[in-house]
Amino acid sequence: MSVGLSKLTIIGFGLGTSVITARYLGPENNGIIAALLVYPSIFMTIGSMGIRQSTTYFLGKGIFPEEKIKTTVTQIWLLTSLISLIACYYLMTQLSRSGERLDYVLLALLPIPFTLFNTYNQGIFLGKNEIKVFNRINWIPTVFIFLFTAILLIVFRFGIKGYMIALAIGPIPIFILLLFKNKFIDSFSLKIDWMILKKMIGLGTTYAIALLIINLNLKLDIILLDNLSDAYQTGIYAKGAGITQYLWQIPMLFSTIIFARSATSKNEREFSIKVTQLLRVSFAVVGIGVIFLLLFSEDIIKILYGGQFKDSVSVLKILLPGVLFFTIFKSMNQDLAGRGKPWVSMYAMIPALIINIAINLILIPKYGANGAAIASTTSYTTASILFLHNYSKQVEIPLSSILKYKRSDLDQIIKGKKI
Repeated sequence: MSVGLSKLTIIGFGLGTSVITARYLGPENNGIIAALLVYPSIFMTIGSMGIRQSTTYFLGKGIFPEEKIKTTVTQIWLLTSLISLIACYYLMTQLSRSGERLDYVLLALLPIPFTLFNTYNQGIFLGKNEIKVFNRINWIPTVFIFLFTAILLIVFRFGIKGYMIALAIGPIPIFILLLFKNKFIDSFSLKIDWMILKKMIGLGTTYAIALLIINLNLKLDIILLDNLSDAYQTGIYAKGAGITQYLWQIPMLFSTIIFARSATSKNEREFSIKVTQLLRVSFAVVGIGVIFLLLFSEDIIKILYGGQFKDSVSVLKILLPGVLFFTIFKSMNQDLAGRGKPWVSMYAMIPALIINIAINLILIPKYGANGAAIASTTSYTTASILFLHNYSKQVEIPLSSILKYKRSDLDQIIKGKKI
């Protein structure tokens, strides 16, 4: 399956799942789910230790043999899975209002080891430029989650627990496939190559910290809404923000290829010039999507989620300008990450995170979900402008050259030229 078709599959089945949970669970239950899942989502970023990215980098550059990398990855996975489960359990039970139900907490924790294993091993296929295999690891869990959500919510009416079970089942088929068909089970060993382990964790930790800061900018509002507001406001925000995620699939369509090919590219400057072309195209396409959503957001929310989510309309509209600007970051960050420079993103993301926290603390108590949306769109815009400046300096391409549209931009897409 191509990258484009894979992304369309993820969007289609992901949106289908979102519609089912909205229609059959309502705003408050969706708020409980969002609050439950935010900690596993963020902590899996820490738990992943950036291993997928460091694996892609070391394998793509041919620094270490594949078999030794696979062995080291499985060893890291065993340790980080255990640490992630313990730490995430503590965070959910101590910091979240939704963590009072032990059965919900345990179900939210269940996907962590399987998802971490799949995430780690994606890096091997990216490093080998096996994009088709990488795609399967991404879209198959989405399909299983949709199918089991439909069965457990529509047929059996299992409520929140049914959706949590579906999320737990989603990553398991790919986990089994990777373990046996791709012979990752042969990579389990007690013999540790300390040099590879040290280098992978060293670079991986940098990726992990960068990814953590990025994810905090994207997820922090859910945490603060959970603590400063109520489940209804959290649910309204989660569904409004959820629609914007599909716009980001456009730059993400290219980002996987960018990261993999940047990691193996011999001419970095020429590659970065092509990345700037994709930025301009992505920004234009996302811009059209933003205008469409601004014009028809009320109808879209009503058709997808029903009248009970009407308050999500204002959340969506407030977020859209920030989403458009964040396309800049989404499009270009993978280029520098693929070169082993994930730390560059932190120069933009840390100031944006501070702004995000400050505005959320001020606005959420008074404006609820809309206040969180204002904080997010301000944070996204700030991060993107700062990152654009830093990217220009790193790749030594003037801002005017990055931003100026050229006829060749469209030609590249129409003619299907490969990046």
